[in-house]
This record gives sequence, structure tokens and C-alpha cells, in this order.
Amino acid sequence: MAGDLHCHTKISDGSLGIEDLISLAKRKNLSAIAVTDHDTTAGATRAVVVGKRQDVRVIHGVEISTTDPARGRNAHLLCYLCDYPDRLEGLLHRIGENRRAAGMAMVRKVMRYYPITPELVVKCATGSTNIFKQHIMHALMDAGYADSVYGEVYEKLFGQDGCARVPIEYPHTQDVLTAIHEAGGIAVLAHPHTYQNEELLEELIPLGLDGVEVWHPNHTDAQSDALLSLARQHNLLATGGSDFHGMYSRTLRAIASTTAPDDCISELLAYKQRLVKKG
Repeated sequence: MAGDLHCHTKISDGSLGIEDLISLAKRKNLSAIAVTDHDTTAGATRAVVVGKRQDVRVIHGVEISTTDPARGRNAHLLCYLCDYPDRLEGLLHRIGENRRAAGMAMVRKVMRYYPITPELVVKCATGSTNIFKQHIMHALMDAGYADSVYGEVYEKLFGQDGCARVPIEYPHTQDVLTAIHEAGGIAVLAHPHTYQNEELLEELIPLGLDGVEVWHPNHTDAQSDALLSLARQHNLLATGGSDFHGMYSRTLRAIASTTAPDDCISELLAYKQRLVKKG
């Protein structure tokens, strides 16, 4: 058995509700699942309750968007098993407000090219705490202007030089690392190779980073092996998961298509217990 420690729900930019996600996890006989919605703990808090009802171990999590100013790149920190989620609320609220402003600006830009309405986008984002690019693309699909979330239309609008792309301001990675620890959480650098965060990873280790996401769909076997070796060298936790978004995934990613082995999940839970005992 194994666990999927990186899953998103409708609360952020996934297409499945919490109950359906946990039902799938149970069917896959996973030993654990972590709900790590973007920049909100609402999904994880609810998922822990639903998981207990369905006899599925749900690990409380959140994936926080950050920026690495030294290299001008984004980076994501996964926060697991936070003791005081309310201490992150101010930080997450600011990120959410920045994302919401950028999302509406993107909608206005898209409307210059396609006659959709803001109401249609909001409808597609029902249940989410914010508006993501996937919701805008969903609206374009519903209106008949795109046949997939990712593809030619997405690249035209939101690719590297997309005509509707609007940058979002995120807090610095090191500041978020500190905030996670002050809230009693475990900080793990998500998918380092997705945003070319290799140098950042080396910088965060002496600052108290707790772990690194070793297994991820974007990582090659060689990259995962190297990350696992680095984790063992520096006594970091090793985590992994599918980065599940349902139909909003860029590529096909079923739940548990990428997992973390049971011993790594046990190490995560034991690490948390040691932190609790230290007070």
C-alpha cells in the first residue's frame, strides 16, 4: 500500500468534490491521502472530517504559492499537519485577493477575443475559493470556443507569451517557510523540478525545510532518485503524490498514479509526533 500526498479538490482548481475524491481514494485502497488545495485550508479541514466517516486517513495539507525573488521563479510549499491553520489565514487571504484580482483581469482580457461573460466563468468556478485559469478555460469550452482545458486556445491565452496572461504577486518563499513553522506545520518543497527550484532547495535546507516532494508526475525516475538521495543526506522527509486535479490536469493523472511509499508516510507522521512532544 501507499499514499497520495498531493491532491486538489473543487475548493481550489480541482474538478472533484471532497467526498468524491475520498471515495476514489478508498476504492484505490490507499493508506493515506492528503488534500492540498492551493492557498486555502478549507478543503483539507473538511476532508479530514469526511475521511473519518469513510474510514480513510486524510492528512491535513495546503499548497502555498510563493516566489523565489533571487531567480524570478515561482515555488510551491506544501504545508502538512498544521497545528494552527488560523495563523496562516492572513497570508492565504492576501494570496487569494491577489489571485482574484489577476483572475478577473484575465477574464476581461479573454473577453476581448471571445464573447463569454464573467457570470459564466464564476459559474464554472462554483465551489472554489477563487478563479483559476482552468475555470476560464472551462467557460470557453462550455461556450464552444475550446475543446479542451489545455491546448491551442490555452497557449494563446495563458502560455508563456499569452495575450491574457496576468502575473500574480506571491509572498517570498522564505517568509512562507517561517509562517508554516510558526503555525506548527511541516514545510515540504513541492515538485522542485517543475519550476526549476533546485538551487532554492539547497538554500532552504539550512533554513529549516522539513522535506521535499520526491515523487511527482513531472519528475523523471532519475530526478526522483536524486531527490531521495538528497533527502536522506540531509535528513529531510520524502513525500510524493499525483498532484491530482481531475479533468483540470494538464496530463492524465488519476489519483494514486504517483504515490509515496508507506514508510515515508510513517516517517511524516512520526516526525509530527516528535514535534508535538518538543512542544
